[in-house]
Amino acid sequence: MKSKQGLILAAAMVTAVTLCSLSPTQQSEWKAKNLKVMSKRSTKAEVDSVMKQFNMALGVRCNFCHTPSKDDPKKMDFASDENRHKEIARDMMKMTAKIKKKYLEVTCYTCHNGKKEPLLAPEARDPH
Repeated sequence: MKSKQGLILAAAMVTAVTLCSLSPTQQSEWKAKNLKVMSKRSTKAEVDSVMKQFNMALGVRCNFCHTPSKDDPKKMDFASDENRHKEIARDMMKMTAKIKKKYLEVTCYTCHNGKKEPLLAPEARDPH
């Protein structure tokens, strides 16, 4: 009976150690590349969150700012600066940070309203 309990305890400990070690290892394996506005210490979850905000605020997908990988065109080369929209996004991040600091809370959605390009004037409405 004791050996059975000992075996179960040992199995539970090995499982617990394995599960606990998976999360930090996976997180530490990911390293952001070519971050110029966000902190270089940003986690994958933080970067993914910002990218999701861009997706929602501009109604775009990853390929709007990122280019396909030269090795595998089905994957994105997130570190590449080839797509000009990536630099525009960086400039917009800096601009909104300055506005937030000095004036009021703004987001990409404040101007873009789910569109790639912000409107320069209100859309015309049918008067009837």
